[in-house]
Amino acid sequence: MITEKPDKATLRRQLLAARALLTSNDAESAAAVLAERALTLPELARAGTVAAYVSVGKEPGTRVLLDALRARGVRVLLPVLLPDNDLDWGTYEGAGSLERAGRGLLEPGGGRLGVRAVLDADTVLLPGLAVDGRGMRLGRGGGSYDRVLARLAREGADPALVVLLYANEVVARVPEEPHDHPVHAVVTPGGVQHFTG
Repeated sequence: MITEKPDKATLRRQLLAARALLTSNDAESAAAVLAERALTLPELARAGTVAAYVSVGKEPGTRVLLDALRARGVRVLLPVLLPDNDLDWGTYEGAGSLERAGRGLLEPGGGRLGVRAVLDADTVLLPGLAVDGRGMRLGRGGGSYDRVLARLAREGADPALVVLLYANEVVARVPEEPHDHPVHAVVTPGGVQHFTG
C-alpha cells in the first residue's frame, strides 16, 4: 500500500516491495504487453535512434521492445555504467551481444560511444519506479539518469522522454527536487499517458 505523501526513499521501498511480489510469469506477460503498447507510440515510430536500457530482475521488461526496435531498423543505444555513476553508451547488436556487468546489469558489448552519444537520441526510454500526473519520474536514486537529463538540457537536445512502468506505479504525487525533469509519456500494460507539462 502506497502511503499518502511519502518521501522518495519511502516511496522507493514501497514500490520495490510491490515489484518483488510479482511472479516471473507476471513480469514476462507485462513485458510483452509493454512492448506492444510502446511500439504504437509516435515518439518511437518516428525515432531513428532510441536510447534505452536492458531491464533486469522485476523491472518492467524492455528486451522484447529492444529487439522489435532493432528489427524496425532503429539504432538502439544502451547505457554502460561508469565508476562515477555517469553513463557511457554502446550500440545494441542483439541479445547475444549483451555482457554481464556490475550491480547485476547487462551492458552492450563492443565499442563505447561516449557520454554525449545520448544527444543523438530522438527518444530516451528511462528506467523508473513511478511517475505522477505531472510526468514527474521517480528513479532508483543513483543519479545516473539525472546526469543524462541534465546533459540533454544543457546541450539543448529535446528527445521524447518515455518511462515504462506497471499500472500501480502511476501514483498521485512523486516528491520532486529542483534537478528533476518530467517525462513526456508513460507506458503501462493498461495503456499510454502523455504529459503536456
